Amino acid sequence: MTEKEVIDIFKKTGAMLEGHFILTSGFHSPHYFQCAKVLQYPEYNSLFASIIAAHFRNKKIDTVITPAVGGIVFGTEAGRQLGVRTIFAERENGKMTLRRGFDVTEGEKILVCEDVVTTGGSVKEVIDLMKKRGADVVGVGFIIDRSNGKVDFGTEQFSLAKVEVIKFAEDEIPEWLDKIPVTKPGSRDLKK
Repeated sequence: MTEKEVIDIFKKTGAMLEGHFILTSGFHSPHYFQCAKVLQYPEYNSLFASIIAAHFRNKKIDTVITPAVGGIVFGTEAGRQLGVRTIFAERENGKMTLRRGFDVTEGEKILVCEDVVTTGGSVKEVIDLMKKRGADVVGVGFIIDRSNGKVDFGTEQFSLAKVEVIKFAEDEIPEWLDKIPVTKPGSRDLKK
Protein backbone atom coordinates (compact mmCIF):
# COMPACT_ATOMS: atom_id res chain seq x y z
CA MET A 1 0.00 0.00 0.00
CA THR A 2 1.38 3.39 -0.97
CA GLU A 3 1.37 6.49 1.21
CA LYS A 4 -0.96 8.14 -1.30
CA GLU A 5 -3.45 5.26 -0.94
CA VAL A 6 -3.39 5.65 2.85
CA ILE A 7 -4.01 9.42 2.60
CA ASP A 8 -6.78 8.83 0.02
CA ILE A 9 -8.55 6.52 2.51
CA PHE A 10 -8.33 9.26 5.16
CA LYS A 11 -9.82 11.79 2.72
CA LYS A 12 -12.54 9.39 1.55
CA THR A 13 -13.69 8.71 5.12
CA GLY A 14 -13.56 12.36 6.20
CA ALA A 15 -10.69 11.62 8.59
CA MET A 16 -8.41 14.34 7.20
CA LEU A 17 -9.93 17.55 8.49
CA GLU A 18 -9.29 21.16 7.53
CA GLY A 19 -9.75 24.18 9.80
CA HIS A 20 -7.76 25.49 12.80
CA PHE A 21 -6.74 22.78 15.23
CA ILE A 22 -4.67 22.58 18.39
CA LEU A 23 -2.80 19.30 18.18
CA THR A 24 -2.04 17.11 21.20
CA SER A 25 1.53 18.43 20.94
CA GLY A 26 0.23 21.99 21.49
CA PHE A 27 1.05 23.11 17.94
CA HIS A 28 -1.62 24.76 15.79
CA SER A 29 -2.35 23.38 12.32
CA PRO A 30 -4.81 23.87 9.45
CA HIS A 31 -5.01 20.04 9.11
CA TYR A 32 -5.95 17.28 11.54
CA PHE A 33 -5.96 13.50 11.13
CA GLN A 34 -9.00 12.18 13.02
CA CYS A 35 -8.11 8.49 12.98
CA ALA A 36 -11.30 7.51 14.80
CA LYS A 37 -13.21 8.47 11.66
CA VAL A 38 -11.23 6.05 9.49
CA LEU A 39 -10.83 3.30 12.10
CA GLN A 40 -14.61 3.09 12.59
CA TYR A 41 -14.56 1.08 9.36
CA PRO A 42 -13.33 -2.46 10.18
CA GLU A 43 -11.92 -2.99 6.70
CA TYR A 44 -9.54 -0.03 7.06
CA ASN A 45 -8.60 -0.77 10.67
CA SER A 46 -7.89 -4.37 9.67
CA LEU A 47 -5.95 -3.34 6.57
CA PHE A 48 -3.74 -0.83 8.38
CA ALA A 49 -3.13 -3.21 11.30
CA SER A 50 -2.26 -6.07 8.93
CA ILE A 51 0.55 -4.01 7.39
CA ILE A 52 1.98 -3.13 10.81
CA ALA A 53 1.61 -6.73 12.04
CA ALA A 54 3.35 -8.10 8.94
CA HIS A 55 6.22 -5.65 9.35
CA PHE A 56 6.89 -6.64 12.98
CA ARG A 57 5.89 -10.33 12.89
CA ASN A 58 9.51 -11.54 13.00
CA LYS A 59 10.11 -9.71 16.31
CA LYS A 60 8.32 -12.44 18.32
CA ILE A 61 6.21 -9.85 20.14
CA ASP A 62 4.58 -10.79 23.44
CA THR A 63 2.39 -7.73 23.94
CA VAL A 64 1.13 -4.70 22.04
CA ILE A 65 0.68 -1.51 24.06
CA THR A 66 -0.88 1.77 22.98
CA PRO A 67 -1.21 5.17 24.58
CA ALA A 68 -4.85 5.93 25.39
CA VAL A 69 -7.10 6.96 23.73
CA GLY A 70 -6.36 7.25 20.03
CA GLY A 71 -4.24 4.15 19.54
CA ILE A 72 -6.45 1.66 21.39
CA VAL A 73 -8.69 0.55 18.50
CA PHE A 74 -5.79 0.27 16.06
CA GLY A 75 -3.42 -1.38 18.55
CA THR A 76 -6.03 -3.93 19.58
CA GLU A 77 -6.47 -5.01 15.97
CA ALA A 78 -2.68 -5.21 15.44
CA GLY A 79 -2.43 -7.35 18.58
CA ARG A 80 -5.26 -9.60 17.37
CA GLN A 81 -3.52 -10.12 14.06
CA LEU A 82 -0.24 -10.91 15.82
CA GLY A 83 -2.08 -13.26 18.20
CA VAL A 84 -0.87 -11.45 21.33
CA ARG A 85 -2.50 -9.57 24.17
CA THR A 86 -3.01 -5.83 23.88
CA ILE A 87 -2.95 -3.35 26.74
CA PHE A 88 -2.93 0.43 26.97
CA ALA A 89 -1.26 3.07 29.10
CA GLU A 90 -3.20 6.10 30.21
CA ARG A 91 -2.61 9.32 32.06
CA GLU A 92 -3.18 9.54 35.75
CA ASN A 93 -2.42 12.93 37.30
CA GLY A 94 -0.74 13.92 34.03
CA LYS A 95 1.64 10.94 34.02
CA MET A 96 1.49 7.90 31.70
CA THR A 97 0.85 4.76 33.73
CA LEU A 98 -0.57 1.26 33.61
CA ARG A 99 -3.94 0.86 35.32
CA ARG A 100 -6.88 -1.57 35.17
CA GLY A 101 -4.70 -4.49 36.27
CA PHE A 102 -2.37 -4.26 33.25
CA ASP A 103 1.28 -5.15 33.82
CA VAL A 104 4.36 -6.32 31.94
CA THR A 105 7.21 -8.56 32.99
CA GLU A 106 10.94 -8.12 32.70
CA GLY A 107 12.17 -9.00 29.22
CA GLU A 108 8.67 -9.05 27.71
CA LYS A 109 8.88 -8.08 24.02
CA ILE A 110 6.69 -5.04 23.45
CA LEU A 111 5.37 -3.40 20.27
CA VAL A 112 4.04 0.13 20.78
CA CYS A 113 1.23 1.08 18.38
CA GLU A 114 -0.22 4.55 17.82
CA ASP A 115 -2.55 6.12 15.29
CA VAL A 116 -0.90 9.52 14.60
CA VAL A 117 2.51 10.81 15.70
CA THR A 118 3.49 14.49 15.53
CA THR A 119 6.21 14.94 18.16
CA GLY A 120 5.97 11.42 19.55
CA GLY A 121 5.50 12.61 23.13
CA SER A 122 2.92 10.02 24.18
CA VAL A 123 4.78 7.17 22.52
CA LYS A 124 8.04 8.23 24.20
CA GLU A 125 6.27 8.24 27.57
CA VAL A 126 4.98 4.71 26.94
CA ILE A 127 8.46 3.54 25.90
CA ASP A 128 9.96 5.04 29.08
CA LEU A 129 7.24 3.36 31.17
CA MET A 130 7.98 -0.02 29.57
CA LYS A 131 11.74 0.35 30.06
CA LYS A 132 11.27 1.27 33.74
CA ARG A 133 9.40 -2.03 34.14
CA GLY A 134 12.18 -3.97 32.43
CA ALA A 135 10.27 -4.75 29.23
CA ASP A 136 12.03 -4.84 25.84
CA VAL A 137 10.46 -2.39 23.38
CA VAL A 138 11.22 -4.02 20.00
CA GLY A 139 9.37 -1.54 17.79
CA VAL A 140 6.86 1.24 17.24
CA GLY A 141 4.19 0.97 14.54
CA PHE A 142 1.89 3.83 13.61
CA ILE A 143 -0.41 4.87 10.81
CA ILE A 144 0.42 8.54 10.19
CA ASP A 145 3.83 10.12 10.83
CA ARG A 146 3.13 13.86 10.90
CA SER A 147 6.83 14.49 11.60
CA ASN A 148 7.68 13.30 8.07
CA GLY A 149 10.29 10.91 9.47
CA LYS A 150 11.89 13.35 11.91
CA VAL A 151 10.71 11.69 15.14
CA ASP A 152 13.10 9.03 16.49
CA PHE A 153 11.99 6.53 19.11
CA GLY A 154 15.39 4.83 19.48
CA THR A 155 14.02 1.50 18.26
CA GLU A 156 12.75 0.12 14.98
CA GLN A 157 9.80 2.19 13.81
CA PHE A 158 7.44 1.90 10.88
CA SER A 159 4.58 4.09 9.66
CA LEU A 160 2.15 3.71 6.78
CA ALA A 161 2.42 7.33 5.65
CA LYS A 162 4.89 10.11 6.34
CA VAL A 163 3.45 13.58 5.83
CA GLU A 164 4.71 17.08 6.42
CA VAL A 165 1.78 18.96 7.86
CA ILE A 166 2.01 22.66 8.49
CA LYS A 167 2.17 23.44 12.19
CA PHE A 168 2.81 26.57 14.24
CA ALA A 169 3.78 27.28 17.83
CA GLU A 170 1.25 29.23 19.91
CA ASP A 171 3.21 32.46 19.48
CA GLU A 172 3.76 31.99 15.71
CA ILE A 173 0.18 31.52 14.44
CA PRO A 174 -0.23 33.37 11.13
CA GLU A 175 -3.07 35.85 10.76
CA TRP A 176 -4.90 33.73 8.15
CA LEU A 177 -5.06 30.76 10.56
CA ASP A 178 -5.86 32.89 13.60
CA LYS A 179 -9.04 34.10 11.84
CA ILE A 180 -10.44 30.53 11.80
CA PRO A 181 -12.23 29.38 14.98
CA VAL A 182 -9.98 26.96 16.86
CA THR A 183 -10.85 23.32 17.68
CA LYS A 184 -8.93 20.97 20.00
CA PRO A 185 -9.95 17.46 18.93
CA GLY A 186 -7.17 15.43 20.65
CA SER A 187 -7.59 13.25 23.73
CA ARG A 188 -4.68 14.45 25.92
CA ASP A 189 -6.87 16.47 28.30
CA LEU A 190 -9.75 14.02 28.69
CA LYS A 191 -11.10 14.01 32.23
CA LYS A 192 -10.53 10.78 34.16
